[in-house]
Amino acid sequence: MAARKTSAKDRPAYRCSECGWQTAKWLGRCPECHAWGTVDEVGGAPAVRTTAAGRVSASALPIGQVDSTQVAARGTGVPELDRVLGGGLVPGAVVLVAGEPGVGKSTLLLDVAAKASDESHRTLYVTGEESSGQVRLRADRIGAIGDHLYLAAETDLSAVLAHLDEVKPSLLIMDSVQTVASPEIDGAAGGVAQVREVAAALIRASKDRGMSTLLVGHVTKDGSIAGPRLLEHLVDVVLHFEGDRHARLRLVRGVKNRYGTTDEVGCFELHDEGITGLADPSGLFLTRRAEPVPGTCLTVTLEGRRPLVAEVQALTVDSQIPSPRRTTSGLETSRVSMMLAVLEQRGRISALGKRDIYSATVGGVKLSEPAADLAVALALASAAGDTPLPKNLVAVGEVGLAGEVRRVTGVQRRLAEAARLGFTHALVPVDPGRIPDGMRVREVADIGEALAVLPARSRASGTLRPGPATPAQ
Repeated sequence: MAARKTSAKDRPAYRCSECGWQTAKWLGRCPECHAWGTVDEVGGAPAVRTTAAGRVSASALPIGQVDSTQVAARGTGVPELDRVLGGGLVPGAVVLVAGEPGVGKSTLLLDVAAKASDESHRTLYVTGEESSGQVRLRADRIGAIGDHLYLAAETDLSAVLAHLDEVKPSLLIMDSVQTVASPEIDGAAGGVAQVREVAAALIRASKDRGMSTLLVGHVTKDGSIAGPRLLEHLVDVVLHFEGDRHARLRLVRGVKNRYGTTDEVGCFELHDEGITGLADPSGLFLTRRAEPVPGTCLTVTLEGRRPLVAEVQALTVDSQIPSPRRTTSGLETSRVSMMLAVLEQRGRISALGKRDIYSATVGGVKLSEPAADLAVALALASAAGDTPLPKNLVAVGEVGLAGEVRRVTGVQRRLAEAARLGFTHALVPVDPGRIPDGMRVREVADIGEALAVLPARSRASGTLRPGPATPAQ
């Protein structure tokens, strides 16, 4: 008798315990999440199904007849966060807030939870990383106590959904999505499959209830959001919380926003009493002095659409080792190295190659855009000649390898911010546009013209000769 053929229903199936990927044969490594030893047999292979047409939840309407009044954004009580969100939280929106440990995510969201709650809008704060008592201690420290703010410590998804039925909040804060697990899904909390299921369940609950949701997400050691990439596609808004733990400044940057632009940045200051928004953060990045100091230059950087005045500092000393040191803080090492090469080749400053060079920014701000090139070059040249730049001078422009000074975006906004803070002179690329009243601007086409604001240089020695500073015109 011929052997009976094995049907698709009888064949074994294998599934990855980390991401839920399924296959008909065993593999040592999951091709979806690249985890080793996670593919196990789970039973018969899934049968192929087709979906028939079903009942619609609501009839399709012309887009002009759709009511948009029910999804108007509501402010969180934190203006800097509302700026990044595009005006506030939209009912039913799901926001993912990611950042490194200790940057201040929980402190900010606990403050938002208290300020956004009132008689008609309850807030539910669910913590999976701390106990309720620990969160209460932080709330007492930062003053985030409210009668309509509810707190629960849960790590089970079904318990979280039960709290939603009981409290009926308008805002849910989950800290964090990687600590909650569903008993229906195999794998530990934080796994790819668990994060996907928890996020999908909370998104469904948010859309059905018209409830805004803030999810705290962990990051990996390279700075990307932990968990499946699908998580970023499912949520409506993705925010990155950035900042150096040794500095007071914190930045909330929008990466994805279905309800607004992604070129806004919120600035916050973290201190012992909590975290507060900074409407004018430029003061953190400047050092006020009575007289200018060699090796310092001011520039205006754009964080999103917000102009910030920042200070670049440089110091050069005679090297005691054959290979001179090159140390940077807050600046890209590759950009600083390029400015050193341009100054040596195009600016004829040969003394830099044999000296230890240290360059940094003030206040922990990170300057990565090319518009800071001109300020970095002038700070290095000023340090090499031990001669200060003119007082109240800002420099904006990208410097190319040929020594040319290129145009950058938002020059008018940068100059307006510098003029608002009292700076009267500026070095900018050619054709900067409208100049603010009271601002004297010198247009420079190359690095040689920019270095003319320093004292006259000796071409023979390649160094700067001390002398009176020439004010910018």
